[in-house]
Amino acid sequence: MALPKKITIHELGPREGMQIEKNPVSTADKIRLIDRLSECNFHEIEVTSFVSPKWVPQMADAEEVVAGFKKNPATRYTAIYLNSQGLARAVKTGRLDVEGSLSVTASEMFSKKNTNRTIEETLIEAERRIDSLKTMNVTAKEVSVMAAFGCNYEGNIDPKHVVNLIARLIGIGQDYGISVELIQLADTMGWGNPLSIRRLVGMVQDRWPDKRINLHLHDTRGMGLMNAFAAMEMGVDDFDSAVAGLGGCPYAGFKDAPGNIATEDLVHMCNEIGVETGVDLDKLVDVAREAEMIVGHPLPGKVMRGGVLQTYRNNAASVGQ
Repeated sequence: MALPKKITIHELGPREGMQIEKNPVSTADKIRLIDRLSECNFHEIEVTSFVSPKWVPQMADAEEVVAGFKKNPATRYTAIYLNSQGLARAVKTGRLDVEGSLSVTASEMFSKKNTNRTIEETLIEAERRIDSLKTMNVTAKEVSVMAAFGCNYEGNIDPKHVVNLIARLIGIGQDYGISVELIQLADTMGWGNPLSIRRLVGMVQDRWPDKRINLHLHDTRGMGLMNAFAAMEMGVDDFDSAVAGLGGCPYAGFKDAPGNIATEDLVHMCNEIGVETGVDLDKLVDVAREAEMIVGHPLPGKVMRGGVLQTYRNNAASVGQ
């Protein structure tokens, strides 16, 4: 095994968690969740999404959320956007670490459902996105492939197809003077397993050994932490997750499937296997419980119910003294 000494965690709960909630979540509660997460020492918190409220009503208050939270100087605060209008809104807030990404979906059907574009249309749009990024002086260093491991509409995705899409995105970036540093592989609908993770990650590492890899994993079928561990064995040290397991894609064809891997479960696993995260787990578990109260229904995180093992070790040691 080649486990990394430390991993970077990008907390997505306030954005990805809110986008799929059926019941309205107040702006005040969204801000409260971000403020509590800011106390946990995250490298990055993704706070909202600048998209049309017609399609994602929970994001109608994006500007109000961004204006309301308290910033931790040690944390980067980001958001996502799907077009130049969303980018302009994010930049205008003046409070976000706005960054660019060139992305595509590996599944033709899911691409149409999620973005109303075919794969080829998305690649053409990438060139226009670069123009917008340069106009607004936003740096792009990342390419991303969604549904990289499988799709509920099309089934398994050929890893060679994913590698080809990455190559095309990197090529487009190079044509416009962009040097890609990070490749994101997103298991948007939870099709990955440890073997497919190792296969695709290995292919990407072989092709681009100088690039970092980020994994955006969903725990749809209970494979999330296993997949994260398999990736760590390959040396991957950059992960997305969401507090309490919030999240999910509204266009993935699920009713009540779990969303992203739960951040506190990921941090707990890392603590147990000697991988540093820099995240305060005790505070994070409290935030996970609060997130469940905010959305008003059970969330799939495990550690917030089972407890942190180190706490039990400390209690057992004190009893034995």
